Amino acid sequence: MKHQLTRRNFMATAALGAGAALAMNFDKTSSILRAAEAAKYKTQLHKAFIVGKITPEEMESLAKIGVDGVETTAWDVDVEEAREARKIAEAAGIKIHSVMRAWTNFNTDSAEADVQTVIRALKAASAYGASTILLVPCRIGAPAPAPWDFKVEYDPATLMLSKVVEGDNSKYAEYIEQHNKATEASYRCLAPTIPVAAYEGVTIGLENVWNNLWCTPEFYAAFVKSFDNVWVKSYFDLGNHVKYAPTEDWLRVLGKDAIVKLHIKDFLVNKEKGGGDFVPIGKGSIDWVSVRNVIEEIEYDGFVTLESGGYTNEQHVKIFENFFNGVNITDGV
Repeated sequence: MKHQLTRRNFMATAALGAGAALAMNFDKTSSILRAAEAAKYKTQLHKAFIVGKITPEEMESLAKIGVDGVETTAWDVDVEEAREARKIAEAAGIKIHSVMRAWTNFNTDSAEADVQTVIRALKAASAYGASTILLVPCRIGAPAPAPWDFKVEYDPATLMLSKVVEGDNSKYAEYIEQHNKATEASYRCLAPTIPVAAYEGVTIGLENVWNNLWCTPEFYAAFVKSFDNVWVKSYFDLGNHVKYAPTEDWLRVLGKDAIVKLHIKDFLVNKEKGGGDFVPIGKGSIDWVSVRNVIEEIEYDGFVTLESGGYTNEQHVKIFENFFNGVNITDGV
């Protein structure tokens, strides 16, 4: 029987064909969009949490939700204990990428003892399989300018401060003196640790933390780069110093070569409250999409370690994914 192509059949056939074509185009468009999204960033970032001593239970739990690595605060361990911890982490598919030595007091009477603890942390980090230790070299307590008032002048050869604000600096004479002593102490005390870092293959990451030191992007970058050594870089915290300057400024001034690792937290700037307060990620003053774009711009690849609260581990993983993909950081959280 010969098929009769009536107007109704023709319209139905045309509709089916159009629908199929539309579906094919939709699939093609979706594939293009997915490919474009995947190609949005060339830099590769990895999720990490801060932990204490390494345990199988915690490593397995973190691996299950998609965490790539950890930074351990357990720096005061012997080499054998660190090696065993490495086996535990690696069995779960987790990389111990860093060791947090944190605060030292190089500008006090305990300086020599603290130098030895840094050396111990470097050896532990090597045994853990970590590539970095996080270190805060000093802190000072003299009254400092408000974050928005800093206008520093210093000798580029020695990094000794001469001014911290415009005009009369007599109010900050003690701050300037303590700052210069802390800078000198940092050079003196880090000197014997750098050969150990080189031998162990572990970078010393100097963190920009609330120690009242090197409080502008240019000054901090000058301090880090003054070592002129591949084993001394910045462990840059994306939220710590936004009250002094936008995070993007810090990243650009430091650049890829001066940054070894990143911490992530958020801060809500408020001049009426001494500068502001730390808040859960996404509730502060940081433009995270802009920050992600600058990370791409400076070509940083590597770990981003969470140092914040306010959400569950699973929610923080989603925040990481949003951040890495350059979308609203709290979408779907």
